Amino acid sequence: MPDLTIALIQANLFWEDIDANLALFEETVTQLSEPTDLILLPEMFTTGFTMNAERLAQSMDGSAVRWIREKASQKKADVAGSIIFREKGRYFNRLVWAKPDGNLFTYDKRHLFRMAGEDRVYSAGEKRLTIPLNGWKIRPFICYDLRFPVWCRNRRNTYDMSVFVASWPHARSEHWKTLLAARAVENQCYVVGVNRVGKDGNGLLFSGNSTIIDPKGNVLFEKADEPVIVTQTLSWKALTTYRNEFPAWMDADHDSI
Repeated sequence: MPDLTIALIQANLFWEDIDANLALFEETVTQLSEPTDLILLPEMFTTGFTMNAERLAQSMDGSAVRWIREKASQKKADVAGSIIFREKGRYFNRLVWAKPDGNLFTYDKRHLFRMAGEDRVYSAGEKRLTIPLNGWKIRPFICYDLRFPVWCRNRRNTYDMSVFVASWPHARSEHWKTLLAARAVENQCYVVGVNRVGKDGNGLLFSGNSTIIDPKGNVLFEKADEPVIVTQTLSWKALTTYRNEFPAWMDADHDSI
């Protein structure tokens, strides 16, 4: 199986300004000169983490999805990030994952952050998603999902890498780092967290701490407090060797949700 090259974009978002954020990421993605298999963007990357869904929500044929599809085609890479969507009178914090051939996958955030009122504005997702990429199996999640290990559980190596796109504030950055490492160790997989930086329209500060962690819990990359673009290649051999040498996954409980 080939190794997997991923790119993370940690950015300071424009508050509730879709056009400005798309222009920001247009410029940023253009800077990616080396080939990559997957480009990851933060949670609500077109608006910041806002409850103003009625004004900012788009449909699947809106400008944000068109942009993601265009970038995937141009860069010949998968591109993913979450956006506010309206569908059948309801709002969703929805991750959209575009393939270079134009195919789309979607995942609706399962755990809504009640402390910010997200559960009063958005509808919760009901299904997990596993996406194939160059022989790898990848499972995306969104921010607050990170706190719920049952939802993230990797039963019998169903997936090889989990991705958490987030707007995780600086005040709880130690939780972010601890939980990302825990998800990697307990699920024996790579874990990638891509977060934002800067201050939002509510005055919340975000330190980023976008991170790549290997199946043993080793931090391969972490960056705080400033915008960054990082490209990292993940080893398939390292993943499978560790799973074979330390097969804790074979003794996992089989409870399901």
